[in-house]
Amino acid sequence: MTTILTYTLKNLPNASKWTLRLPVRSLSCSSQLRAAPAGQTKSKKTLAKPNVRNIVVVDGVRTPFLLSGTSYKDLMPHDLARAALTGLLNQTSVPKDIVDYIIFGTVIQEVKTSNVAREAALGAGFSDKTPAHTVTMACISANQAMTTGVGLIASGQCDVIVAGGVELMSDVPIRHSRKMRKMMLDLNKAKTLGQRLSLLSKFRLNFLSPELPAVAEFSTSETMGHSADRLAAAFSVSRLEQDEYALRSHSLAKKAQDEGLLSDVIAFKVPGKDTVTKDNGIRPSSLEQMAKLKPAFIKPYGTVTAANSSFLTDGASAMLIMAEEKALAMGYKPKAYLRDFVYVSQDPKDQLLLGPTYATPKVLEKAGLTMNDIDAFEFHEAFSGQILANFKAMDSDWFAQNYMGRKTKVGLPPLEKFNNWGGSLSLGHPFGATGCRLVMAAANRLRKEGGQYGLVAACAAGGQGHAMIVEAYPK
Repeated sequence: MTTILTYTLKNLPNASKWTLRLPVRSLSCSSQLRAAPAGQTKSKKTLAKPNVRNIVVVDGVRTPFLLSGTSYKDLMPHDLARAALTGLLNQTSVPKDIVDYIIFGTVIQEVKTSNVAREAALGAGFSDKTPAHTVTMACISANQAMTTGVGLIASGQCDVIVAGGVELMSDVPIRHSRKMRKMMLDLNKAKTLGQRLSLLSKFRLNFLSPELPAVAEFSTSETMGHSADRLAAAFSVSRLEQDEYALRSHSLAKKAQDEGLLSDVIAFKVPGKDTVTKDNGIRPSSLEQMAKLKPAFIKPYGTVTAANSSFLTDGASAMLIMAEEKALAMGYKPKAYLRDFVYVSQDPKDQLLLGPTYATPKVLEKAGLTMNDIDAFEFHEAFSGQILANFKAMDSDWFAQNYMGRKTKVGLPPLEKFNNWGGSLSLGHPFGATGCRLVMAAANRLRKEGGQYGLVAACAAGGQGHAMIVEAYPK
């Protein structure tokens, strides 16, 4: 059966209209390194709604995001989550006893701390009377933690929420094979020596083959990198365009890091090691060096490589979210409002990474905004090809009409407003923690650049996606 993307590619009504008018050189870093000028927040309508509580982000922090297998490799996930919570407490001076609820996102769970939110909260000194739970929704797990908190505040159940996320890819659970697990469980139940010897006689060497965490979609058995490669091919995104975009991400992240713009990053003293103060995956290279890398997934003709993909990352994030009246009563000056948000789901085979394309127009309509109203875009960068394919889909009337049931395209995010301080390709992507980084990047950029509205969007495994509007808090 012809796949959706193959059908799309073969049946474009007008290739010149479909192809994104985005020359390779327009992605070069030199023109994108110039930050938007700072200024006063634009005078636009506020998104406050009658009889609905305003919900604000007081502040947010994250540990430095590190390449897996580096300084965090001997820790457990709750160690990183605890560090983020402790950093948030230090940053905001919020009394622990006024926090009503704590929610964390994570993807690959440590079996010893399945509710990592609770273990981290206790480790950070929160009261044992403060409830905490953990959510998982692939790469938008922290987004789900935040919006769950928003719901609790909006409904009047809570006033103060801490939301965050954590991922430790340096030490993922590796299981015995199913046959070995069954034998061990049966041995535990055996009551006599004869029963034990009978079970042991069935042992075979292949029982010792371990089971690694799945890196493929359960429903399709395809890895995300393989899907990204097919998506890039279907939308005619070249290897050079992908490398150009990746170089842009790393260069902008390096510039933001050098200028001290990544203010959400907190120092973390790793037990038995030095203090970590900054992300270590930012590595501006050259197109010539990037071109030497071989395809990582579809060989030998694929275009997705290690250089234009996000890397396995360890890290944690946390945010203090409050009802506006509570924040003001406590003397806080919030950074931003959390406004409308949506979740979407698509076909996990051919549209696995198109969440931003589907979520963006929905959240804009919900908020009564257009693309022109958005001052800061913060999209999760799983792969360069994923970002550029979403750009093409968002800029196509044909795609909107044939796949989204919409009359017109939503439009292309202007690059001068897009991920100006780097993104997941360069800063790193701890699966469960990225959502908070995206929101804090949008909030901090709006304050720095004088904008009013930010749009956060991300794709996730399972063909899901999320988008949220962030509104700057008046200065």
